[in-house]
Amino acid sequence: MLQVNFVRKFYENLVPTCTLYDIDCPDISFRKFTEDGKYLISFSRNHPELIVCRPSWLSFSCKCKDSDYCALPPKAQRFDSFFTQLYTISLGATNELICKDFFLYLESQEFGLFATSTAHTHDAPISHGAVSGVPSIERITFYLVRLEDGIVLDEKVFCNDFINLAHSMGVFLYDDLLCILSLRYQAIHILQVLDSGHLVDVPEGSSFLSGIKQRLLSYIFRKHWNEEADPTLVQFLDRHHLLIKFGSVDGGVSRSTDQHPSFFAVYNMETTEIITFYQNSAEELYYLFEQFYDHFHVSSRTSLHAKFTSSHSNNIHVLDQLWLSKNKASSFSQLISAADRHRHSTEHPIKFISRRQPNILKFKIKLGPEEGSSDAHAKRISSFLFHPYLPLAMSIQQTFMQPTVVNIHFRR
Repeated sequence: MLQVNFVRKFYENLVPTCTLYDIDCPDISFRKFTEDGKYLISFSRNHPELIVCRPSWLSFSCKCKDSDYCALPPKAQRFDSFFTQLYTISLGATNELICKDFFLYLESQEFGLFATSTAHTHDAPISHGAVSGVPSIERITFYLVRLEDGIVLDEKVFCNDFINLAHSMGVFLYDDLLCILSLRYQAIHILQVLDSGHLVDVPEGSSFLSGIKQRLLSYIFRKHWNEEADPTLVQFLDRHHLLIKFGSVDGGVSRSTDQHPSFFAVYNMETTEIITFYQNSAEELYYLFEQFYDHFHVSSRTSLHAKFTSSHSNNIHVLDQLWLSKNKASSFSQLISAADRHRHSTEHPIKFISRRQPNILKFKIKLGPEEGSSDAHAKRISSFLFHPYLPLAMSIQQTFMQPTVVNIHFRR
């Protein structure tokens, strides 16, 4: 732990010092850096194409004694001065589109999991076993891609089903195991990702949900709980235990969970037992989330980079922020879901301040040059991508009916 703290202190001082505004950039949709920092995942805006780039670094020569004061060359304004495009591949059939906010990464094999789907059908006929009121998607396809060269290794297709792909909420990755929740058929599918790049069904994975509900109803009855609920979210806590959220399927489809009562159950797949369950507003559940945050979010215990990420479990300053929340039930719902949402732009720079004494300003990010925007009243939405360890960040600014503006923040 001492070594981890030294590394964190080092990176506190390795921060961006320069910004290039409105760089010459291809018109693509940027998703994220992989956890190991090796790849930048992006998608074409109008076609079902995956575009993978490798972060590089701006290099140039100058005659100044101190390069920090030299003017940057014109090529610095180009996207390809910071990133090398490795390949572009098409995913999905002609009527399928890539789900642009779905992506899971298997760090040890450098595999990426992507998803495509057809449009939702809200008035689909009710088929045998389907839950009433849940939309249907004619075809959902998961693709396992080797990111090094873009080879599609395997795919898994679900037909006339509904899986919540937004922010990967309906799918969870733990080491080489995947759990996929079908909201339409109330089924949990467990898949294993082999080193060969194949997706294989875990035999006992897809048939135990009805048994879970029966055991849960018995458990709830003993606890004097009278609510009827269906699984809406599921994730691994380890290779043998699932955390399952039960509530209204309307909340699972609409992603608006705060208006629907719900509770969480811990299920042991080996013993087929319900270990415990909590109402979503339970203080004990909130305490467990505070103290063991990494167990809810880390997709691998062997990740080389996860231990360097600050969270409520390992950083008292982050925990202090959580304690400032006034509505605990609401904040738990927000924090347990992956939410890399866009934010409204501001004219003021975003400041990054060290929480160690004496709380000094480390760096700041401004989304536009000092002269500001030509239309101060235009509503602008911004998103940010931070490299996991390099002093490199991207800010993407979108304004209605105007071209997207991409800024690069880096250390000279």
